[in-house]
Amino acid sequence: MTLSLPQMAEARRALGTPLYADLPGDIAVSFEFFPPKTEAMERTLWESVETLTPLSPQFVSVTYGAGGTTRERTHATVARIARETPLKPAAHLTCVDASRGEIDDVARAYWDAGVRHIVALRGDSASPGTKFVAHPDGYASAADLVAGLRRVADFDLSVSAYPEPHPEATCAADDIDTLRRKIDAGATRSITQFFFEPDTFFRFRDAAAAAGVTAPILPGILPVSNFNMLRKMAATCNTTIPPWLARLFDGLDDKPATRQLVAATVAAELCRRLYAGGVRDFHFYTLNRAELSYAICHMLGMRPAVAAVQEIAA
Repeated sequence: MTLSLPQMAEARRALGTPLYADLPGDIAVSFEFFPPKTEAMERTLWESVETLTPLSPQFVSVTYGAGGTTRERTHATVARIARETPLKPAAHLTCVDASRGEIDDVARAYWDAGVRHIVALRGDSASPGTKFVAHPDGYASAADLVAGLRRVADFDLSVSAYPEPHPEATCAADDIDTLRRKIDAGATRSITQFFFEPDTFFRFRDAAAAAGVTAPILPGILPVSNFNMLRKMAATCNTTIPPWLARLFDGLDDKPATRQLVAATVAAELCRRLYAGGVRDFHFYTLNRAELSYAICHMLGMRPAVAAVQEIAA
């Protein structure tokens, strides 16, 4: 990666001063949530929404279970965010186990509920360990889904990107080609799968740019406090867990407060190095907990917007 002069100056600053000293907060953020299953989980989710709203995120997304298993709960969560908060919600939507007509109907229902942003994903098979098979009358890929949603309404469309090869990709170039097709079909931006070393993102970003992808690529940041859960998540999406990260969490299974501190430190340092390389947009996988994402944003210089605080208080 070739750094511009401002990036070189920022890199020198990052090495020569305290990492988080006087950062201007010139970043944009977005947050991902998942639809809650229980009343207790719902309380946690809405407490997190309330905590993160004053940071004025560009959007907040709500996930969609494999095979559409959370379709109703996803819609209810997204609709409530649109109805009761100043946030701009983005609903995840996949191609799995649904016809084009069914998917188009879901998209129209979102539009009617005031939702203007969809995260369009191919999705994985509802049966773990089996390959995705398109519905006979459905969309065959995320690019097809993007094109179909463009015909339904004038949605803002985000798609996924894989800085480490997707489990079904034969090589890294396949992922770049897939991303380019989704952007060409009408996607506005991409959000990467989570990763743990900045060069993983920079290599992918540069390769995408060299292939003609000009749409923004947002790094997906996962602050991890449960390492066993991380192992399972990483295995499903081919994400590399660096040995140093495993060693950092070793021996902390029964020390949740220490795990939180380690998780925040690791994710904040990743974001700071991405910032030094010119990144100004970050997408946080919150796992419905606000504390770590809020702390990282604070360290990067973000402060609550007065207007957002006043609106919630009202």
